[in-house]
Amino acid sequence: MTAEENGKTPNEQTDAGNPDQAEELKADEAKQDHSQKPESVSGKAETEAKSEKDAKKSDKPAAESQSERNKTAESSTSATADDQSRKETAREKADQAGTKKTRRPKKKAEKEEAREELEPSPKEPLLKKYVSIIEEHLGEDALEDSFINRASKDLPTLIAHPGFYFSIAKLLKTHEELQFNYLSELHGTDFKEYMEVYVHLYSFSQKENMALKVKLDREQPEIDSLTPLWEGANWPECEAYDLLGIKFTNHPDLKRIFLGEDWEGYPLRKDYEPYDVEV
Repeated sequence: MTAEENGKTPNEQTDAGNPDQAEELKADEAKQDHSQKPESVSGKAETEAKSEKDAKKSDKPAAESQSERNKTAESSTSATADDQSRKETAREKADQAGTKKTRRPKKKAEKEEAREELEPSPKEPLLKKYVSIIEEHLGEDALEDSFINRASKDLPTLIAHPGFYFSIAKLLKTHEELQFNYLSELHGTDFKEYMEVYVHLYSFSQKENMALKVKLDREQPEIDSLTPLWEGANWPECEAYDLLGIKFTNHPDLKRIFLGEDWEGYPLRKDYEPYDVEV
Protein backbone atom coordinates (compact mmCIF):
# COMPACT_ATOMS: atom_id res chain seq x y z
CA MET A 1 0.00 0.00 0.00
CA THR A 2 1.29 3.51 -0.90
CA ALA A 3 1.41 6.52 1.35
CA GLU A 4 -1.39 8.22 -0.55
CA GLU A 5 -3.55 5.17 -0.28
CA ASN A 6 -2.81 4.93 3.36
CA GLY A 7 -3.98 8.63 3.77
CA LYS A 8 -0.76 9.80 5.49
CA THR A 9 2.10 11.94 4.37
CA PRO A 10 5.63 10.58 4.17
CA ASN A 11 6.60 12.44 7.28
CA GLU A 12 3.67 11.08 9.17
CA GLN A 13 4.58 7.60 8.07
CA THR A 14 8.18 8.22 9.17
CA ASP A 15 6.94 9.48 12.52
CA ALA A 16 4.95 6.33 12.98
CA GLY A 17 7.75 4.01 11.90
CA ASN A 18 10.81 5.69 13.54
CA PRO A 19 10.32 8.26 16.32
CA ASP A 20 13.97 9.44 16.40
CA GLN A 21 14.02 10.09 12.75
CA ALA A 22 10.74 11.95 12.98
CA GLU A 23 12.12 14.30 15.60
CA GLU A 24 15.15 15.09 13.47
CA LEU A 25 12.92 15.90 10.55
CA LYS A 26 10.83 18.25 12.70
CA ALA A 27 13.96 19.95 13.98
CA ASP A 28 15.19 20.51 10.41
CA GLU A 29 11.85 21.94 9.36
CA ALA A 30 11.87 24.29 12.32
CA LYS A 31 15.34 25.52 11.38
CA GLN A 32 14.27 26.05 7.82
CA ASP A 33 11.23 28.02 8.92
CA HIS A 34 13.35 30.09 11.30
CA SER A 35 15.94 30.89 8.61
CA GLN A 36 13.32 31.76 6.00
CA LYS A 37 11.37 34.18 8.21
CA PRO A 38 14.30 36.51 9.03
CA GLU A 39 15.34 36.58 5.40
CA SER A 40 11.89 37.67 4.28
CA VAL A 41 11.68 40.29 7.04
CA SER A 42 15.19 41.52 6.27
CA GLY A 43 14.44 41.70 2.56
CA LYS A 44 11.25 43.59 3.22
CA ALA A 45 13.09 46.06 5.45
CA GLU A 46 15.78 46.58 2.82
CA THR A 47 13.12 47.12 0.16
CA GLU A 48 11.34 49.69 2.30
CA ALA A 49 14.61 51.45 3.13
CA LYS A 50 15.57 51.53 -0.53
CA SER A 51 12.16 52.89 -1.44
CA GLU A 52 12.47 55.61 1.19
CA LYS A 53 15.98 56.45 -0.06
CA ASP A 54 14.75 56.64 -3.64
CA ALA A 55 11.85 58.79 -2.54
CA LYS A 56 14.22 61.12 -0.72
CA LYS A 57 16.44 61.29 -3.79
CA SER A 58 13.47 62.09 -5.99
CA ASP A 59 12.26 64.69 -3.49
CA LYS A 60 15.68 66.33 -3.23
CA PRO A 61 15.95 67.38 -6.93
CA ALA A 62 12.38 68.60 -6.78
CA ALA A 63 13.19 70.67 -3.72
CA GLU A 64 16.38 71.93 -5.31
CA SER A 65 14.50 72.76 -8.50
CA GLN A 66 11.86 74.65 -6.52
CA SER A 67 14.59 76.50 -4.64
CA GLU A 68 16.30 77.46 -7.88
CA ARG A 69 12.99 78.65 -9.32
CA ASN A 70 12.42 80.77 -6.23
CA LYS A 71 15.91 82.26 -6.51
CA THR A 72 15.38 82.96 -10.23
CA ALA A 73 12.07 84.64 -9.51
CA GLU A 74 13.64 86.72 -6.74
CA SER A 75 16.55 87.77 -8.98
CA SER A 76 14.15 88.58 -11.82
CA THR A 77 12.03 90.70 -9.50
CA SER A 78 15.14 92.42 -8.19
CA ALA A 79 16.41 93.07 -11.73
CA THR A 80 13.03 94.48 -12.75
CA ALA A 81 13.03 96.77 -9.74
CA ASP A 82 16.59 97.88 -10.53
CA ASP A 83 15.66 98.59 -14.17
CA GLN A 84 12.64 100.58 -13.07
CA SER A 85 14.76 102.52 -10.61
CA ARG A 86 17.37 103.26 -13.29
CA LYS A 87 14.67 104.39 -15.73
CA GLU A 88 13.15 106.72 -13.13
CA THR A 89 16.58 108.13 -12.31
CA ALA A 90 17.35 108.68 -16.00
CA ARG A 91 13.95 110.32 -16.51
CA GLU A 92 14.54 112.65 -13.57
CA LYS A 93 17.98 113.59 -14.92
CA ALA A 94 16.51 114.22 -18.37
CA ASP A 95 13.80 116.41 -16.88
CA GLN A 96 16.36 118.32 -14.87
CA ALA A 97 18.57 118.72 -17.94
CA GLY A 98 15.59 119.93 -19.98
CA THR A 99 14.70 122.39 -17.25
CA LYS A 100 18.26 123.67 -17.20
CA LYS A 101 18.32 123.99 -20.96
CA THR A 102 15.10 125.96 -21.00
CA ARG A 103 16.16 128.14 -18.13
CA ARG A 104 19.68 128.86 -19.33
CA PRO A 105 18.81 131.08 -22.34
CA LYS A 106 16.44 133.10 -20.19
CA LYS A 107 19.12 133.71 -17.58
CA LYS A 108 21.64 134.52 -20.28
CA ALA A 109 19.25 136.98 -21.91
CA GLU A 110 18.54 138.59 -18.56
CA LYS A 111 22.27 138.94 -17.88
CA GLU A 112 22.85 140.49 -21.29
CA GLU A 113 19.98 142.91 -20.78
CA ALA A 114 21.31 143.85 -17.38
CA ARG A 115 24.80 144.31 -18.83
CA GLU A 116 23.44 146.50 -21.60
CA GLU A 117 21.59 148.64 -19.08
CA LEU A 118 24.58 148.93 -16.77
CA GLU A 119 27.40 149.11 -19.30
CA PRO A 120 27.06 151.56 -22.21
CA SER A 121 28.61 150.52 -25.50
CA PRO A 122 32.19 151.71 -26.07
CA LYS A 123 30.98 152.90 -29.49
CA GLU A 124 28.33 155.18 -28.00
CA PRO A 125 30.54 158.31 -28.13
CA LEU A 126 31.21 157.69 -31.83
CA LEU A 127 27.52 157.35 -32.60
CA LYS A 128 26.77 160.62 -30.80
CA LYS A 129 29.55 162.28 -32.77
CA TYR A 130 28.14 161.11 -36.13
CA VAL A 131 24.62 162.20 -35.23
CA SER A 132 25.84 165.57 -33.99
CA ILE A 133 27.76 166.30 -37.22
CA ILE A 134 24.85 165.25 -39.46
CA GLU A 135 22.28 167.29 -37.51
CA GLU A 136 24.62 170.28 -37.51
CA HIS A 137 25.02 170.25 -41.30
CA LEU A 138 21.72 168.76 -42.53
CA GLY A 139 19.25 169.34 -39.72
CA GLU A 140 17.47 167.15 -37.20
CA ASP A 141 15.10 165.71 -39.82
CA ALA A 142 17.92 164.09 -41.80
CA LEU A 143 17.95 160.98 -39.61
CA GLU A 144 14.99 158.78 -38.78
CA ASP A 145 16.86 156.83 -36.12
CA SER A 146 20.30 155.89 -34.79
CA PHE A 147 21.46 153.06 -32.53
CA ILE A 148 24.28 150.71 -31.58
CA ASN A 149 23.90 147.31 -33.19
CA ARG A 150 25.22 145.06 -30.43
CA ALA A 151 24.58 141.95 -32.51
CA SER A 152 27.14 143.27 -35.00
CA LYS A 153 30.04 144.04 -32.67
CA ASP A 154 28.55 147.31 -31.37
CA LEU A 155 28.33 148.79 -34.85
CA PRO A 156 27.11 152.44 -34.94
CA THR A 157 24.08 152.46 -37.26
CA LEU A 158 22.24 155.40 -38.85
CA ILE A 159 18.82 155.25 -40.54
CA ALA A 160 18.54 158.07 -43.06
CA HIS A 161 15.43 159.80 -44.27
CA PRO A 162 15.10 158.89 -48.00
CA GLY A 163 15.33 162.55 -49.00
CA PHE A 164 18.66 162.95 -47.17
CA TYR A 165 20.20 159.57 -48.02
CA PHE A 166 22.69 160.82 -50.63
CA SER A 167 23.56 163.98 -48.66
CA ILE A 168 24.30 161.98 -45.50
CA ALA A 169 26.45 159.51 -47.46
CA LYS A 170 28.40 162.39 -49.01
CA LEU A 171 28.93 164.03 -45.62
CA LEU A 172 30.13 160.74 -44.11
CA LYS A 173 32.72 160.45 -46.88
CA THR A 174 33.95 164.05 -47.13
CA HIS A 175 33.79 165.43 -43.60
CA GLU A 176 37.30 165.72 -42.15
CA GLU A 177 36.29 164.15 -38.82
CA LEU A 178 34.60 161.18 -40.48
CA GLN A 179 36.23 160.28 -43.84
CA PHE A 180 34.36 157.03 -44.51
CA ASN A 181 36.04 156.64 -47.89
CA TYR A 182 35.53 152.89 -48.39
CA LEU A 183 32.20 151.21 -49.15
CA SER A 184 32.63 147.52 -48.26
CA GLU A 185 29.06 146.33 -48.67
CA LEU A 186 25.70 147.32 -50.15
CA HIS A 187 22.62 145.12 -50.39
CA GLY A 188 18.83 145.31 -50.37
CA THR A 189 16.25 143.41 -48.29
CA ASP A 190 12.50 142.87 -48.56
CA PHE A 191 10.81 143.19 -45.15
CA LYS A 192 7.29 142.82 -46.62
CA GLU A 193 6.16 146.20 -45.23
CA TYR A 194 9.08 148.05 -46.83
CA MET A 195 12.35 147.65 -48.71
CA GLU A 196 15.67 148.49 -47.15
CA VAL A 197 19.10 149.36 -48.52
CA TYR A 198 22.03 148.60 -46.20
CA VAL A 199 25.46 150.20 -46.67
CA HIS A 200 28.58 149.31 -44.67
CA LEU A 201 31.32 151.96 -44.59
CA TYR A 202 34.89 152.01 -43.29
CA SER A 203 37.23 154.91 -42.47
CA PHE A 204 40.91 154.16 -42.97
CA SER A 205 41.97 157.31 -41.18
CA GLN A 206 39.70 156.76 -38.19
CA LYS A 207 39.90 152.96 -38.36
CA GLU A 208 36.19 152.73 -37.63
CA ASN A 209 33.18 150.99 -39.15
CA MET A 210 29.59 152.18 -39.41
CA ALA A 211 26.33 151.30 -41.20
CA LEU A 212 23.92 153.52 -43.11
CA LYS A 213 20.36 152.35 -43.85
CA VAL A 214 17.38 153.76 -45.70
CA LYS A 215 13.79 152.42 -45.78
CA LEU A 216 11.90 152.56 -49.09
CA ASP A 217 8.32 152.27 -50.24
CA ARG A 218 7.82 148.65 -51.27
CA GLU A 219 5.50 149.49 -54.17
CA GLN A 220 7.95 151.99 -55.70
CA PRO A 221 11.40 151.34 -54.21
CA GLU A 222 13.62 154.08 -55.58
CA ILE A 223 16.63 155.90 -54.11
CA ASP A 224 19.70 157.86 -55.23
CA SER A 225 22.68 155.88 -56.40
CA LEU A 226 25.90 156.02 -54.37
CA THR A 227 28.06 155.11 -57.36
CA PRO A 228 29.09 158.77 -57.90
CA LEU A 229 30.55 158.70 -54.36
CA TRP A 230 31.93 155.13 -54.24
CA GLU A 231 32.58 153.25 -57.48
CA GLY A 232 32.25 150.02 -55.50
CA ALA A 233 28.48 150.61 -55.24
CA ASN A 234 28.04 150.01 -59.00
CA TRP A 235 27.56 146.24 -59.16
CA PRO A 236 25.85 145.82 -55.74
CA GLU A 237 23.20 148.35 -56.83
CA CYS A 238 22.73 146.44 -60.10
CA GLU A 239 22.29 143.26 -58.10
CA ALA A 240 19.67 144.86 -55.81
CA TYR A 241 17.84 146.12 -58.90
CA ASP A 242 18.01 142.70 -60.60
CA LEU A 243 16.78 140.62 -57.64
CA LEU A 244 14.57 143.08 -55.73
CA GLY A 245 13.55 145.70 -58.26
CA ILE A 246 15.07 148.64 -56.34
CA LYS A 247 15.85 151.47 -58.74
CA PHE A 248 18.88 153.69 -58.15
CA THR A 249 18.59 157.09 -59.79
CA ASN A 250 21.69 158.65 -61.33
CA HIS A 251 23.31 155.23 -61.66
CA PRO A 252 25.66 155.26 -64.69
CA ASP A 253 24.51 151.87 -66.07
CA LEU A 254 21.74 150.25 -64.05
CA LYS A 255 20.90 146.84 -65.55
CA ARG A 256 20.06 143.23 -64.66
CA ILE A 257 23.29 141.33 -64.29
CA PHE A 258 22.01 137.83 -63.44
CA LEU A 259 18.60 137.20 -65.00
CA GLY A 260 18.45 139.43 -68.09
CA GLU A 261 16.07 142.22 -69.03
CA ASP A 262 13.35 139.83 -70.26
CA TRP A 263 13.02 138.05 -66.89
CA GLU A 264 9.65 138.62 -65.20
CA GLY A 265 9.62 139.44 -61.50
CA TYR A 266 12.27 139.77 -58.80
CA PRO A 267 13.30 136.48 -57.12
CA LEU A 268 14.28 137.92 -53.71
CA ARG A 269 10.93 139.56 -53.11
CA LYS A 270 8.72 137.81 -50.55
CA ASP A 271 5.78 137.67 -52.97
CA TYR A 272 7.77 136.34 -55.92
CA GLU A 273 6.11 133.43 -57.76
CA PRO A 274 8.52 131.56 -60.03
CA TYR A 275 7.32 130.65 -63.51
CA ASP A 276 8.81 127.14 -63.37
CA VAL A 277 7.61 126.10 -59.91
CA GLU A 278 8.29 122.41 -60.51
CA VAL A 279 12.01 122.96 -61.18
